[in-house]
Amino acid sequence: MSDDDDLLPALRAAQGGDERGFATVWRALQPAVLRYLRVVVGDAAEDVASETWLQAARDLHRFSGDFGAFRGWLFRIARHRGIDERRRLGRRPEDPAGSVNAELRARDAAAEAFEGSDTRWALGLIASLPADQAEAVMLRVVAGLDVATTAKVLGKRSGAVRIATMRGLRRLAAHPQVQARNAPVAGSPVDPALPEGV
Repeated sequence: MSDDDDLLPALRAAQGGDERGFATVWRALQPAVLRYLRVVVGDAAEDVASETWLQAARDLHRFSGDFGAFRGWLFRIARHRGIDERRRLGRRPEDPAGSVNAELRARDAAAEAFEGSDTRWALGLIASLPADQAEAVMLRVVAGLDVATTAKVLGKRSGAVRIATMRGLRRLAAHPQVQARNAPVAGSPVDPALPEGV
């Protein structure tokens, strides 16, 4: 299930306390939430995603609207939890020597799949954009939010979201690593649909 209309019954069931409904909604949106938070808070993404879903579960009975509105509501929560995390780290930087060695922690199959090299590469490039552009690209392109919902999540006007998204996508397209990946490989066949030299 990926269509918002197909997920609306699961959302309504979750609002009624149904665990299966909540699990269906979580499975549909968790990958996008996690990717967004990887760009916003880096390595703290999984913790912040957990806080996001805890708040969503706690406040779900107050939500009203369709699944698209829920998606925007959830990403607004994720953004606020991400802002809280950045503030917390700014006040009290963590001591890596005193923390648990991350390599020793067990990782589940979903986390391993998420850490694919192409995904890491793409998220790293997006994270290198100015913060407003990175968030706009993640919410519009990766999370699939419309302009109005993204504007609500970011607390900006729709025009500002369009501009930030456009600028971010243009920067990504012009990035040397993207250019190198898109360059034709020597000896590869030329696309017959394109005129030679284009």
